[in-house]
Parts: sequence; C-alpha cells; structure tokens
Amino acid sequence: MEKTYHLMATAAAGLESLVGKELERLGYDHQVENYRVRFDGTQRDILNTNIWLRTADRIKIIVGEFDATTFDDLFENVKALPWEDYLNYDSEFPVAGRSKKSELFSVPDVQAITKKAIVNRLQDAYHIRTRLPENGYFAQLEVMIDKDHVIVTLDTTGESLFKRGYRVNKGGAPLKENFAAALVLLTNWHPDRPFVDPTTGSGTIAIEAALIGRNIAPGLIRDFDVEQMDWFDKSLSDSVRDAAEAQADYDRTLDIEGFDIDENMVAIATENAKHAGLGHDITFKQLAAKDWTTDKVNGVLVANPPYGERLGELDAARELYQQMGDVYRKLPSWSKYILTSDLEFEQSYGEKATKRRKLYNGALRVDYFQYWGKRVK
Repeated sequence: MEKTYHLMATAAAGLESLVGKELERLGYDHQVENYRVRFDGTQRDILNTNIWLRTADRIKIIVGEFDATTFDDLFENVKALPWEDYLNYDSEFPVAGRSKKSELFSVPDVQAITKKAIVNRLQDAYHIRTRLPENGYFAQLEVMIDKDHVIVTLDTTGESLFKRGYRVNKGGAPLKENFAAALVLLTNWHPDRPFVDPTTGSGTIAIEAALIGRNIAPGLIRDFDVEQMDWFDKSLSDSVRDAAEAQADYDRTLDIEGFDIDENMVAIATENAKHAGLGHDITFKQLAAKDWTTDKVNGVLVANPPYGERLGELDAARELYQQMGDVYRKLPSWSKYILTSDLEFEQSYGEKATKRRKLYNGALRVDYFQYWGKRVK
C-alpha cells in the first residue's frame, strides 16, 4: 500500500481559498485555514501539486503536530516522530521557527530544542554516537507554535513556487508570479476572450494568463527539493511531468496583449515571454494607458499600475487612475480589474467598483477593484 502523507500548501493572506479551489480542480479533498490549505497525498501527489499549483507558496509535509506548553513536552513529542523516514544520518536539516500566543515564545530556544530532539532520534535510529555530519541532501524543517499547538513540517518545494523559472529579467517592484496568477484567476476571463494588461511591467500578469490559457503547469520547467531526497521515488520526476505536459493545450489561439509606457519594460516582458515558451501567444507594445483603445468586445483587463507609495508620487498615480477611468468607461462590455494600495482609488477613477477584494502584496495591503462588464452577445 502506497504511503499517504499529511500535506499543506502554504499561501499568502487572502489567497487561501484560491489554493483550495485549485486543489479541488486537481481532485484533492482539502481544508482551508489561515495561510495554508491541508490535504493528504502520496509521493506522486507531492510532486503533482508542486508542479500544478499556481497560487500557493510551498508544499510541506506535516511530520507531526501536538500541543506543548513546556520544553520537555516539545522535546519528547518531536523525538517521538519518525524522522528516519525523512532524513538520512547525514542529511542537512536547518530548523526554522515561529511562535505566537504560546507559552514557548522564545523562537531560538524552540528551534534549538526541536533540532536536538531530531538529532537524538537520528542517532538512535542510525546507531551513531558522534555528531551528525549534515553534508547529505538538504531538508528545510520548520516548527510552528500557535496557541500552544505545534506543527512540525518538512518543505518539499525548495525555492518558493512563485519562482517559475521563466523570468530572466525584471523591473522595479515586480509582482510575484503566483500573485499575478491569482489576479488572473480572480477574474471572469476565459481563454477564448481578449486579455489586456495595460501596465505590464516585466510581463508577469500576461505570461501567467497565457500559462492558464494553455493549461501549462507553472512548475513544469523547474526542480523541487523533494526530488533530491533518497526516500523519494525518482521515477516520478519524469512520469508526473510527462502527464502534466500531456495536458497542455498548444492548439488554442490566445488573444493576450501587454502594454507599458516604458520601452525597456516592453523589451524585458518580451524576453520573459520567450523564455516561458509563450513568445507567440502575447503581443507586447509600448503604449501609455491613456492612449489604449480597442474595437474588441467582452475582454478582460487586469492592471497593476504604480501605487504612488513614495512621497510625491501619489498625485501622478491618481492622474493615471483618472485617465484609466476615462478610457475604460467607453468599453462597457469589458471587465476591468485594477490592483492598488490607494484605498481612495474609486474617487480618482470616477466610478464605484462592482466589487473590491482585500489582498496583500507582500506585507502591503492592496485592494483589487473589479468593474464587471456587460457582455455583448
């Protein structure tokens, strides 16, 4: 019988339900919590979710969870976990730590005691009395304590899932790829409709839309830490990727455009799209947002314009928002989605949003202002 693991997909605040929907589409029962979504799966599922999830940050194995209010509790419970199933006698395993609203509040102590308990377990399992060499495969562990409830995890991902591997260049303040994918998935876009990003920057939103439009798994061209661990079935690396590759739709025609006022950003976006293998699917052009117009109908526009966060830049940002409103109101069949940290955006834009959704771009509170179009038959 194939072993089943308790897993979690971690996510930025506000994106957990999207990760849950993605897991549902992939066929997994799941439970949405703050900053994470739990599910169970085999080794194949660990790799499959790493390759397919567009909006998650990482896939972690929950090695164990328990309540602890003393360091003795923590030590004994961690030591009781089957670490030899995940770590070799020579594995390199740093322990990260977090604690909030708990008796064990000193994170350095929590990390040190967790590490000591794992070392003790491995020394017993492998009959070693000397120090563990830690020069083998890498395994990032984390001990999280929240209201005295402890969850100990092993990261299977490595570099965060937003690192798709296609971005060879970026401008200032680029959106993370998984956040850009979330912005697309929060719209009513379907691949048979036009898609426009009028402030495209390094092209991330348009590229993520093309990956979604072609049903290309976002993690297809990168590796994951779990593939280097010797308990992992290496034959899965090719078979899971082959299965994902077979689901891509390379025949569909996409209508995706990205515009930016800065020609250097247009060049960077074009290069990134080529690196993603999507050079023919997206048209990038130099164009100011106020100069864009179209005869197409029923399109979707997603914009991440400058927020005007720096001193003296808010007036310029609000002038751009006003220009956007003037242009976009003439396109009633288009749905417009605009992300900004300026919570008074609607005043500058000149119209109240159909809906607004609170998100976090890193630590920054941002709102996603949505203007739903009236579809033309």
